[in-house]
Amino acid sequence: MKRLHVHVAVDDLETSIGFYSTLFAAGPSVVKADYAKWMLDDPRVNFAISAHEGRASGVDHLGIQVESDGELRELSGRLKAAGETTRDQEATTCCYAQSNKAWVNDPTGLRWETFFTFGESVTYGEDEPKIEAAPGAAPCRAPAAKTKCC
Repeated sequence: MKRLHVHVAVDDLETSIGFYSTLFAAGPSVVKADYAKWMLDDPRVNFAISAHEGRASGVDHLGIQVESDGELRELSGRLKAAGETTRDQEATTCCYAQSNKAWVNDPTGLRWETFFTFGESVTYGEDEPKIEAAPGAAPCRAPAAKTKCC
């Protein structure tokens, strides 16, 4: 079963943790000095927030979390079949987790992350530089100097 992933960049992590904990009627399953994550079943979503320099506040990226490498290959194959450029990552460290990923930008420039997580990490990690949007597509927001992931 797949899980929707939403990652929001926030200005004040502690205040945002309080807000989202109230909204979801549950505390986060992961809390770090610069990051928090809720693995919710109702709605079925992996919702993450982070406070990192160089990023605008708001939706950072959306994604689909899968439960196996096979599901990830299938999803990545569908993105490629649709004619989109994907950036595949093997055994990457991001958001305090070890994952295999395929990134893509939608036609408007919104970043989508498809990923299979297979372990934890003691560091946040980083994403690679963002894929350029399709020619003529307007990005959803001004890109940061260096993009963070998860």
